[in-house]
Order: sequence, then structure tokens, then C-alpha cells
Amino acid sequence: MVQKYQSPVRVYKHPFELIMAAYERRFPTCPLIPMFVDSDTVNEFKSEDGAIHVIERRCKLDIDAPRLLKKIAGVDYVYFVQKNSLNSRERTLHIEAHNETFSNRVIINEHCCYTVHPENEDWTCFEQSASLDIKSFFGFESTVEKIAMKQYTSNIKKGKEIIEYYLRQLEEEGITFVPRWTPPSIGPSSETSSSSKSQVASTAVVVPEAALKEGLNGEALSNPGGTPEPTVGTPDDKLDADYIKRYLGDLTPLQESCLIRLRQWLQETHKGKIPKDEHILRFLRARDFNIDKAREIMCQSLTWRKQHQVDYILDTWTPPQVLQDYYAGGWHHHDKDGRPLYVLRLGQMDTKGLVRALGEEALLRYVLSINEEGLRRCEENTKVFGRPISSWTCLVDLEGLNMRHLWRPGVKALLRIIEVVEANYPETLGRLLILRAPRVFPVLWTLVSPFIDDNTRRKFLIYAGNDYQGPGGLLDYIDREIIPDFLSGECMCEVPEGGLVPKSLYRTAEELENEDLKLWTETIYQSASVFKGAPHEILIQIVDAASVITWDFDVCKGDIVFNIYHSKRSPQPPKKDSLGAHSITSPGGNNVQLIDKVWQLGRDYSMVESPLICKEGESVQGSHVTRWPGFYILQWKFHSMPACAATNLPRVDDVLASLQVSSHKCKVMYYTEVIGSEDFRGSMTSLESSHSGFSQLSAATTTSSQSHSSSMISRWRFC
Repeated sequence: MVQKYQSPVRVYKHPFELIMAAYERRFPTCPLIPMFVDSDTVNEFKSEDGAIHVIERRCKLDIDAPRLLKKIAGVDYVYFVQKNSLNSRERTLHIEAHNETFSNRVIINEHCCYTVHPENEDWTCFEQSASLDIKSFFGFESTVEKIAMKQYTSNIKKGKEIIEYYLRQLEEEGITFVPRWTPPSIGPSSETSSSSKSQVASTAVVVPEAALKEGLNGEALSNPGGTPEPTVGTPDDKLDADYIKRYLGDLTPLQESCLIRLRQWLQETHKGKIPKDEHILRFLRARDFNIDKAREIMCQSLTWRKQHQVDYILDTWTPPQVLQDYYAGGWHHHDKDGRPLYVLRLGQMDTKGLVRALGEEALLRYVLSINEEGLRRCEENTKVFGRPISSWTCLVDLEGLNMRHLWRPGVKALLRIIEVVEANYPETLGRLLILRAPRVFPVLWTLVSPFIDDNTRRKFLIYAGNDYQGPGGLLDYIDREIIPDFLSGECMCEVPEGGLVPKSLYRTAEELENEDLKLWTETIYQSASVFKGAPHEILIQIVDAASVITWDFDVCKGDIVFNIYHSKRSPQPPKKDSLGAHSITSPGGNNVQLIDKVWQLGRDYSMVESPLICKEGESVQGSHVTRWPGFYILQWKFHSMPACAATNLPRVDDVLASLQVSSHKCKVMYYTEVIGSEDFRGSMTSLESSHSGFSQLSAATTTSSQSHSSSMISRWRFC
């Protein structure tokens, strides 16, 4: 498997020319990098005006590897080829490096660039990316991978130190300014020819034949900027190293790389809906920075948030009065680390009464609102304390806990809440202080602990009786002046005292069931299952031509093909497919076919858009301006992987992809709406200016003004 690395943008608050003067002092060898033994110049080229300087070096490295491994490999040193392309006119340096030793067994590629800061021309940005692909290495592939990553991350950490070391050296020598490149003076007699040469040099480098014979790559020289892969953009689309340290914390180079790569994936496939960096980092931490695993759980979580509109819960949902009066929990200042502090007097809470009066769903929604408020408070505290704060501390007082709290429906509600919170708010709990745990607590702990992640469980501190008042107790984590009064502190705590919920507020089982269903289905999105041979279809009747059909759907599982059809005749009433028994369990998860099997395409109905293939994890938004009244059918169809055109055998990628779709079943979550064209994005003109035909969509969100189709699509992967 190819290992990849991507650095954040490192900013030097020095001009580009001064940074280049410091950088050149690293050669032919650098005492600050012990493994860098020596380097020889292999090829060199300079343009006539001095703006372009391309130099290729062969670098000799002494890798810190076991002697036995070196003996088996038959080498003492490893050689790399590094090509530096300096464009003084554009003020850029692009660096490309690859291994020469064992290049048939191990492939290492590195791309670096120094550029001028986009917002301050007197600052310099640095960025690098690399890849490692170990084909085979005498059975020591895993060892070589670990050695390579260890050496690489070590050098990354030293990179900034080395530049700053040589900057200080230059300053000691009295060099604090290096003038920018300027074009050579142009004489009157050669004004025309020099102007012509200057124009050529600004777009390409004319390489003498002798230089090509010496081994320089003409194509690379004609593009002295080298690969554009590690270009520097604005702070909005790139992560700055100082920003990471200030707002996200101290991360290792590999952790930074995981964050940046996952964020880039979101930018490419999730346009306009990028989660906050802190949110991405939480999911990475929850899966030990395994990008694939973090992406999977984040996709599931964001789909859940979208379906239940969790992003708007603080603005649109008001807790019932029963919760405000009898839920014994609330926010209370912060701990010594600056984390928001939530106090829960669980022992004083009538869990049975709350469940009987409200049901599971209202309790769950209230806990979600608490977590959303916690995220908001973390952001505020990060600004207030000037350091990254991404989690909160929870203080749980168990005084009064007894067998009444082990009422089975109450425990069931608690387990469900834990399950939802664990799945969607990973790494948000910094510390859990459990105080005054009674004898019955081990029983409760036995019930709930299997549902708590191991990383979360390690953050629990449990105190029995008054142990929290002694050494290693509450004062180690919370300042004395904010310890709540009910814990013998001096701070008045405004958390409700709880108490028994009056039975007059209890609701019947039928009322609770209906209310739970209402809360569960309170979403504009519907869910559907798509099977092989059984697409899911919905009918939209259009009375006025030039209406606009809009849609927003997520492919939760499998790959599907999205089609839009038009018919002048109405299909038969929707019929549930016999496979419907296997549909997803959440409400609305169904499978409906509308197009009769005897209908013929082109006679009974017509296709108004080209089919759009949507991969698992993609989110698609779009619209269609209707040309005729009648009946429009939106169809989500199972996508079968095609066999390779050249042979009858399927491709390996196709086989692997097909294995991911268990039982030939896909899941889709969708929302559609019909609106008048005059109400959609302001006017028909704005619609037409953003047309994009299905066939012209790329994997990332794109729009094309050249399409003749009357539709607009926006597409990305949700996560």
C-alpha cells in the first residue's frame, strides 16, 4: 500500500530571496542533518537573464537502519536524486526528489515548494508532500516502511529549525536583505532581440542542445516550476502550521498529514459543506488517525446529522418544561484546563419519571442539544484561553443513586443515548469525574460500560464516599472557588435539583409511542432501499411548464444510477416491491416502483436527463427545469459493475467494488421539492448560467456553462 504524506503550510516571516540564501547553505552537506553525508551536482542550467536556475544533485544518505538489514541489502549508503527549479521572476522554488537506490523495489517521491505568501509578499510559504511505495524488500517490507517513516518525520521536524539556523548565520554575517531579481539592462541596439528573449523566458526556458545531452530533462526545464501539486493557496483552503498549533494543538507530522489529507478529500468531494477542522480531528483521534476508518464513521455521522437536522437543534428546538424543571444537569464554569464543565446530579434525577413523561426521543434530543452547546463552548474557550480546547469535563454526582435508577426502560434509554453520543461526538469528553459512587454503582457500571469506547473509559475517575475531597480529588481538576455548593464548595450552582416528576405529567404508552415516532421522523429527508432489479421511484406531477424540480440525496450504501423520466400518462398507484421486507429499518425506508414493466422507453415515457452514476458516499444536489407538464419520475437504480471491454473478465477494481455491496442492496436518503422558476435562485437567467449536464460531471463538484441540458447539479461526497 502506498503511504502518503502532506504537510501543512509553514510560514517564514522573511522575504523569499533571504529564505533562498539560507536554503542554499544546506549544500553540499548539512551538519544539522547527520544522515545527509554529501551531494554532487549532476546537471545545472541557468537562463540567459538569470531568472531560471535548475540544478540537479545526487545526494548521499546514511540511513539509520540495522546493520543486518544493510548487509542483506548490500549497501552502506542510499542515493537520492533531487532537482531544484528556481524561478526568481515568479519567486518560486520547486523541489522534486526520488530514490535512485533500490528504485525497482522501493519508490519514494517527494515534492516541495517555496512560494511568496499570498497575503504578504515579504513572507515565504513552504509546503511538501511525499509518497512511499514498497514493492518488495527481501521480506523486510514492514521494517523498511517503519524506518523510512521514522527518518522522514524526523527530518520534517528539523526542516524549519535548519532554515532558521542559517537565517541566524546570515544575520551574524550582516546579511539581512537580499535584493529581488530584476531583468538585465536592455541596450538600444538589441532591444528587439532582448525583448523577444525576455518574452520567451517568461513562458518557457529555451534549453541549449548541450544541456540536453548532459542529461537535463527538456520537458522539466520548459516548466521550471515543476509539479504544481504542492501549491500554496489562501488560508481558507490550506492549513497553516501556526494555525494548527494555535487552534488544534500539538500534532505529530504524520497526524498533521492525516488531517490535511482527509480535509483535502472533503474539499474535493464535499464542496460547500466542509466540517470544522476540530470536528475532523476528533474523528481521526477516535480511530487513532486511520484515515479510512475515520472517514467511514464521519460519513455516517454527518448523514445522521443531516437527516435529523442536528446542526439547527440549538436554534429550532426548545426543551419541554418538564426537562427544564426536573433534569438535574447544567453547565457550570470550566475546569483548570479551561474545558467547559458540565454538572449532572444523576442521583437526584427521576429517570423513570422523565422517561414516562417524555419518552426516549425527547431525552435523547435534550442530550444532543447539550453536546451541541458543549461544542460551541469549546470554541469560545479556545478563543478566551488562547489554546486549543476541543473537549469538556463532566462531573457526575451519584449521591442518591439507588435501585430505582436501574428501572429497565430507563437503563435502555441511557444505553441508547450513550450509543448515539459515542458514534457522533467522539473525543468530546475530556474527563469524567464520578463522585460519591454508592454500592449500587457497580451494577449500573456493569450494564453501561460495554457501550463505552475504551479511549473514553480511560478518562473516567471514580470516587466513593467523600474520597473526592482528599489528595488526587476534585481540587486537582477544578478550582476551589467554583466547586458547587452541594459538594461543600462555595459556588452557587444553578443546576436544577431534580426531584420526582409528578405522575400527573406521565403520558400513556400510546402517546409516548406516537411522540417518539414524530421525533424520529421529524426530518425533511426520506430513506429508501434500492435492490438489483428493483429501483426506487417517486412521482412528481407538473402542472405548469418551466417549473423547477430540485433534489438533494445521499448515497448511504452501494452505487446507484440516478435517472429522470417524463410521461404524459400517470403510472399506476405505487406498489411496494416484494423485497420491501428487506428495506432499511428506519421509518421511510421503502422500495417503490412506478414504471410498469409493459411500458416502453420512447413510447410510454422518455428520459429527460442522461443517467448519473453516483458512488457510495456521494451527496448530489441538483435541479431540472421542466419543459412540459405531465408526470416526472425520479429513479434510483442499482448500478451493476460493467465488465472490461477488452475481455469477458471483470476488472479487479470492479470485483472489489462489487464485494462492498452486500446482498445487492443500496440505501439512499433523499429530499425533493417543486418550485416556480421565478423563485429558484432569483431568476431563470441564473439557472441557465449554471447549467451542468449529468454526463459532464466529474467526481468533484463542477459546473459547465457549455451544457445544453436544462439542469443544474452539484455533487460531493458526504462524510
